[in-house]
Amino acid sequence: MRIVNLSKETKQGILDDLLKRSPNNYSQYEAAVNDIIENVKARRDAAIFEYTARFDRFPLNAECIRVTREEIDEAYTKLDAGLIEVIRKSADNIRAFHSKQLRNSWFDAKEDGTILGMKITPIERAGVYVPGGKAAYPSSVLMNVIPARVAGVKEIIMTTPPSPEGKVNPGTLVAADIAGVDTIYKVGGAQAIAAMAFGTESIPKVDKITGPGNIFVALAKKAVYGYVSIDSIAGPSEILVLADESANPRYVAADLLSQAEHDELASAILITTSEELAKQVSEQVEIFVESLSRTEIMRKSLENYGYILVAETMQDAIDAANEIASEHLEILTVNPFEVMTKIKNAGAIFMGEYASEPLGDYFAGPNHILPTNGTAKFFSPVNVDDFIKKTSIISYSREALEKVHRDIELFAQSEGLTAHANSIKVRFED
Repeated sequence: MRIVNLSKETKQGILDDLLKRSPNNYSQYEAAVNDIIENVKARRDAAIFEYTARFDRFPLNAECIRVTREEIDEAYTKLDAGLIEVIRKSADNIRAFHSKQLRNSWFDAKEDGTILGMKITPIERAGVYVPGGKAAYPSSVLMNVIPARVAGVKEIIMTTPPSPEGKVNPGTLVAADIAGVDTIYKVGGAQAIAAMAFGTESIPKVDKITGPGNIFVALAKKAVYGYVSIDSIAGPSEILVLADESANPRYVAADLLSQAEHDELASAILITTSEELAKQVSEQVEIFVESLSRTEIMRKSLENYGYILVAETMQDAIDAANEIASEHLEILTVNPFEVMTKIKNAGAIFMGEYASEPLGDYFAGPNHILPTNGTAKFFSPVNVDDFIKKTSIISYSREALEKVHRDIELFAQSEGLTAHANSIKVRFED
């Protein structure tokens, strides 16, 4: 891995590089995505059947679009029993963590008859998109579905592309069943997003769409936002490790590669105050790359977006980490909790040498659907709040309103909204 000294210029160069990976920079595909969306809006099932035949090479129709109970039961027989048990344990951890995020409606009543409050209501129907083929991730099924189920969403549907034989990845089906999906549809790509956003004869319209996908899926989610809610427009995976001389270089190298193996656009960055650690990590990365299975992907990722930055002070390193706002941030320092208090921007923070990033991906419980491309400065991980609505409650007695009605009338009149003022004034006419 390349080793460079951290400076204002190198930091800005890296930020510029990372932003090139944003889905917002793939406008050349927007026209094709918009055509798909408009076609699905107009022709509904007929359009998604045609796109599935073209892109997935499966002759989809209304009779086979839904995954059957028999197909789900068959999926269980194709998975190792030990893996099924791990999926169940992971689901339990995710459910327990997200249950602590539940909110209750609240009301605040005063003696003069004022009642203010917030009514919490889950959305009616959520739609989850799950990639197919080589990018099938049962762990993401759990992370999307379980928070919605904990929030109390009435109906959860899932779309995922079929194989040319009309099959769905068995791990995806088992995870969906364990997480509590109501209905699974064999549709993928931008056409699946359009179907969930607008509804077809077979697929119902949802209120919110979550889940990762390729650039066409990401752009489709961006295009339908406003007709439905979405979780985010996800970019490529990222990891940033903050480390001092106490860090184990073998652990750091292994953790950097855990994200570099995702794809060629993944980012893996180490910021350290130790030149010796920087050299050792670079050496360990080379050793690991030769022995792991996705060598070419990792090499390309590191060549494009892999950096080891040497900072003069830990505060400089922390400042850079806050500017980059990485999806995953590991802190491997003498006192990781002290460093953590200074971190403002990160999707998820992993502290200590035994909290490596895959712990969060698969098992610990916090959600692994995280903000990318610097959006951790203003976005949060997927959570229960993503699947609820908050409605304000206002009730005043005559006594309470009488105390303030002139103030409200004055405010409305100052904005030239005389009907607003009149709506209050008529209640106190002689």
